[in-house]
Amino acid sequence: MSKDKKEIIIAAAIEYDSKKNPAPRVTARGRGLMAEKIIELAKKHGVLIKEDPALVQILSRLDIDEEIPPELYKVVAEILAFVYSVNEQYRGQSRNPKVPS
Repeated sequence: MSKDKKEIIIAAAIEYDSKKNPAPRVTARGRGLMAEKIIELAKKHGVLIKEDPALVQILSRLDIDEEIPPELYKVVAEILAFVYSVNEQYRGQSRNPKVPS
């Protein structure tokens, strides 16, 4: 890629609620300005962002509200496990806030 060409940003968001859906589903996807907006909103709301160019290429081809295909279950499960673990750590910190001395 030359310095003259700007890299096109691609973003996709997934959600998983086992009570509503049997598999995670795509909730947002976009390129360029739309991708920037997705990332901006995620950061604003404290949503973890995982950079995975190969995965985002696949997810960006799916329709909004479409469940991820079974061949992606393993990689998405690893990401969700990471997110759940970070969320638990965050909850633990908020329950035991450090008191300044």
